[in-house]
Amino acid sequence: MSTEPETTEDTEPGTPGTESTAGGDAGAGQAGGSAEAATERGQGAEDSDAAEPSAGRSGEAGGGPAGEAGSGDAGAGQVSEAEAELRAQRAERERIEQRKAEKSGPIEAGTKLSGKAADLLAAVRAVESGEKPVATVFEDPAPAPRRAPAEPVRRPQPVAAETVAAAAAPSPAPEAVQTVRRVLTEGGAPEALAPQVAAALGEGADELLRADPWQLLRVAGVRPDQADGFARALLGAECGPDDERRGRALTVWLLDQAALAGHTALEMPALLAALAQRSVPDPDGAVQDAIAEGEALVFQDALTEPGAPAPTGGEEPAEDEERPVRVLVGLERYALAEESLADGLARLVNSTPKQDGSAEEWERAAAGAQGSAAELLRAVAGHGLVLHTGAEASLAEPAVLLHAARGLRLRAWAAAHGPIGRDRFAALLRRAGGAGAAQSSGDAVDGPGGPSPAAAHTASDVPVTTVPGLLAGTEGPGRDADGALDLDLLVVLDAPQLDVETAALLTESLPDGARLVLAGDPGVLWSVGPGRVFADLLAARICPQIASRRPDPGPLGELVSGIGVGELTQVEAPGKEVVIVPVRDAGEAVHRTVQLVADSVPRAIGVPAEETQVITPGHGGAVGTRALNAALKERLNPGPGRFGGFDPGDRVVHSPVPGRAVTGRVVKADAEGLHLSCAGEAVVVPKERVDQTVRHGWALTAHQAVGSRWPAVVVVLPGDAAQALSRPWVYTAFGRADRHLSVVHGVEQALPRAVAEVPAKPRTTRLPALLAPQVAGV
Repeated sequence: MSTEPETTEDTEPGTPGTESTAGGDAGAGQAGGSAEAATERGQGAEDSDAAEPSAGRSGEAGGGPAGEAGSGDAGAGQVSEAEAELRAQRAERERIEQRKAEKSGPIEAGTKLSGKAADLLAAVRAVESGEKPVATVFEDPAPAPRRAPAEPVRRPQPVAAETVAAAAAPSPAPEAVQTVRRVLTEGGAPEALAPQVAAALGEGADELLRADPWQLLRVAGVRPDQADGFARALLGAECGPDDERRGRALTVWLLDQAALAGHTALEMPALLAALAQRSVPDPDGAVQDAIAEGEALVFQDALTEPGAPAPTGGEEPAEDEERPVRVLVGLERYALAEESLADGLARLVNSTPKQDGSAEEWERAAAGAQGSAAELLRAVAGHGLVLHTGAEASLAEPAVLLHAARGLRLRAWAAAHGPIGRDRFAALLRRAGGAGAAQSSGDAVDGPGGPSPAAAHTASDVPVTTVPGLLAGTEGPGRDADGALDLDLLVVLDAPQLDVETAALLTESLPDGARLVLAGDPGVLWSVGPGRVFADLLAARICPQIASRRPDPGPLGELVSGIGVGELTQVEAPGKEVVIVPVRDAGEAVHRTVQLVADSVPRAIGVPAEETQVITPGHGGAVGTRALNAALKERLNPGPGRFGGFDPGDRVVHSPVPGRAVTGRVVKADAEGLHLSCAGEAVVVPKERVDQTVRHGWALTAHQAVGSRWPAVVVVLPGDAAQALSRPWVYTAFGRADRHLSVVHGVEQALPRAVAEVPAKPRTTRLPALLAPQVAGV
């Protein structure tokens, strides 16, 4: 099995890689992602053939049927819900960028290096060479006044997802794909990449590719050595490692790889070192070129020295005080998202929430609650932004909050990471009295049993949705005439899974005076996309933080709680809640896993195979998801796989967009495509998208499983998985079990060592520095 870690952060730019030479064959290896790669975009090189994933790209670099999935005809026909959702989010992101464009930026992009960018880079070189001290180089002429919160800008009229999809750019024309294919053939690159290249480079892609062969790096999965081989075939003797086109393209590629590893920007020294490792003779010049052409942005963020007290909002540094700074370089899309997120959060923190319900009514509601639930109600009553932390049992407190808020006639909604989390919270709301609250506010209520889980998100008595459905408008309250979400209170569950772009879309979509509660377990794996929004906000302390005091019950709760604080303790499990199954090799690990799912757990625990989930660290190798899914299919649902490798009844995981994984089952296949049932919803995946977005789902990775729980979980830890383990990974995987956890254990002491000594890998983000000047007291 591959022992690459769950994240790519340990191979981030700055670490030597095998692709550092300026050579290689353009067609070597894979140049495309897959369904599991798209699912774990940004978290995702769990397997060498999915190291550089992206949605909508599939197949081997050497061609083959999979490579044709991205052809120009792929987008023909009816627009799927996933595409409509993705395009709706893209339209919202364009609104954010339009607002940002109205502000004066720190860099004049599109021209040669000048102004602040030139001064800043010159200052960096001066400091690094020792010519000038930091204080004199980065000293401002005069202290800049603190920025007051911007006046709310009313949002444009809402646009339905279907409208956005209809207006979206069409797939590349067949003629454009054909011209690109000729250029690829001439350079020795796989023809199967033509649709992806044409889509990535747009109009005139063939001419652009011929003029700058390293633009091939804009296609996900293409490595620098492959692009070098392609360039050498096209340019001949003109090609060399000192070509400025190569340096500029590698700069952008490294920043994109950093985003896949969770960073929103890279520190300048790390970026320069990574370029040098990839045989760029003038790394500084390459970065300058990328900045001058507007392909990257540079930032200067002030730092607080370790142990020094954070300055308050009104403090300014002394005139002769040396200020530690860091210089960062990032891609525009993440810079815009992070700045928009900081603006939106500052708006929530600095504004007064809409007073629906008097202070006395809020206090009466809080008095009727207990413990940290009462603290949560009081915090939400007077603040626009509140953070709530806790494990699975703590979800009862947001349920109490939502019930109380609807009783006060607030338009209150909750949003979960995925359908399983949504339906679990819907059931919890009913138990907390959510249906009664809905009835008192005039909403319709179903019978005593309530709607089925499949219909929970559409039933008006359960105000809970998924985050993607809320943003796309396919679920939830919809939007008002100004384009804002039609609600007064939004509780976001699974908040650690918010990346900067999704979080920015959420905050931008909230109306003035709304309240936002971010709730989640800080011990789980971070988001698939770039950023660490929840962790950054917890560290920034810009708003009330309510820590739940509700522990998860039973032996499983005791085990997972100990892992959260770095201790792997042996727990008493009289009901076989926790079982350790030692194994010696990969073959035994696969055999025991199949035995547990198909026989032991159903017989001894009473949980059927269809309610048992297998979790393993990676996709590839002898005990990865592929090998385990093949063995489990052979035992549980054997068949010829005549529908693209699938048969009716197969368990699958569907990844409609990067970073999302929805489990389901195959129903049938016909001319329309593969029909799935995902959380009770009917989903049709077009046949040309099956290879890219659907994989068997008896076995998942921890990132695919986050946000969901199952009655029984089998965690597989083969001997070569030791390097993939960390405390957040173990905490997340073990915490997916409700009633029973089996651990197929072959890593010996690597497991307690990972729990005790391997925390989450750091991510470079700018959110705390962006919040500091906007929020009082930061």
